[in-house]
Amino acid sequence: MRGALLLVLLSLTILFSGCAATQRETRTMEVTAYCNCGKCCGWERGSWKCLKLDVWNKYISSGPMKGKPYTGRTSSGTKPREPQPGLFSADSVVHPWMIPLRTVFFPWLLFPRKGTIAADTRHYPFGTRMYVPGYGWGMVEDRGSAIKGPNRLDIYFDSHSQALKWGRKKVRVKIER
Repeated sequence: MRGALLLVLLSLTILFSGCAATQRETRTMEVTAYCNCGKCCGWERGSWKCLKLDVWNKYISSGPMKGKPYTGRTSSGTKPREPQPGLFSADSVVHPWMIPLRTVFFPWLLFPRKGTIAADTRHYPFGTRMYVPGYGWGMVEDRGSAIKGPNRLDIYFDSHSQALKWGRKKVRVKIER
């Protein structure tokens, strides 16, 4: 009986402690913003092969993939997204009147969602979680052509005006590997 109890306690300890420890680091980084528009992502409507008459198609306008169709996906293959705090968050404390609206009209906003971050994947591999103050939690899912080194990030916004509003900032970023 005592041996079985000890085995159960040992199993629960292993189960709830986790096998790998999460490494946490805080670093001052230069964070710029981008969106999915042609100015930020380097695509243009229509190809010159069709005399630009196929305006419904998007093509990459520069770099090694120039002329290839633009899919709007990140380097890791995911669709870029902005972070969402979820119902049970600090945002709900600041804006409590939004709780009934979120639950009735926007039920998909009940769950938190990480935003898309572009980083140098030699320093931060895909899947690295980061907290950027003023933006929220994000995950490295993209590479940027100008993002080089361990102290540069790009964060994704849904609109170009939001990206311009963020601009370029130096902030203390929490990194979880």
